[in-house]
Amino acid sequence: MAKRSRRRANAALAHDDQPRPHGKGAEVHALFAHGGWSPLDDSQRDRRFVRRVRPLTANQKRLMEAIDGGSLVVAAGPAGTGKTYLAISKAVDALEEGRVARIVLSRPAVEAGEQLGFLPGNLEMKLAPYLRPLTDALSDRLGAKRLKALMADGTIEIAPVAFMRGRTLNNSFVVIDEAQNCTYPQLKMLLTRLGWNATMVITGDPDQSDLLPELSGLRTLVERLRALPDAAVVELTDKDVVRHPLVAAMLTVL
Repeated sequence: MAKRSRRRANAALAHDDQPRPHGKGAEVHALFAHGGWSPLDDSQRDRRFVRRVRPLTANQKRLMEAIDGGSLVVAAGPAGTGKTYLAISKAVDALEEGRVARIVLSRPAVEAGEQLGFLPGNLEMKLAPYLRPLTDALSDRLGAKRLKALMADGTIEIAPVAFMRGRTLNNSFVVIDEAQNCTYPQLKMLLTRLGWNATMVITGDPDQSDLLPELSGLRTLVERLRALPDAAVVELTDKDVVRHPLVAAMLTVL
């Protein structure tokens, strides 16, 4: 008891030694008392959860409007432009508002220039490294606990491209990520999975394919869908990069 009383007394003395502002606005204080804010200083970045994702560039706004207004959208552009995150955010919004009954995410299981060999575990464990970018974005929007529950009851499904053949996706929001690693026949197969009351968003970077240039089907898909009035093609550029500013600079020289 004596130690506890002594600690309380010391804390009270320390608090009384600090100057206290008086008068109107006394409760207002500087957010960054020790200097100005810099967008490159990650230690001061606001990490609070944002319920509604807002576009940061004109092309991102076009992408979000295209998703809201159509059933098929292709988002092509360099890394860091928010293609996948915006698509998944729109999918979560549609699920939360009851406009769709489930979310289906698909991604080709292609190794990025390395031979990983045979991964241990069951099918879900083998696919986890390839699908981790999707689960990261979902966890950011829903939280890990809720994401786990929605995946357990099948409301959110993450599947490789190889397992999509023969399905009809009704009342669903479908996101096809890393489409530059799909062949044209694979993309054609995925497009024909679209069912009633469904939205499909295809994202990819044509310049970062892990396939041979003649095998990747994303460029061909973009060119052919331009002629379709009911399909939207949104192309993002290095000016839409929302990662570290150096990423946009590197894209002009790499």
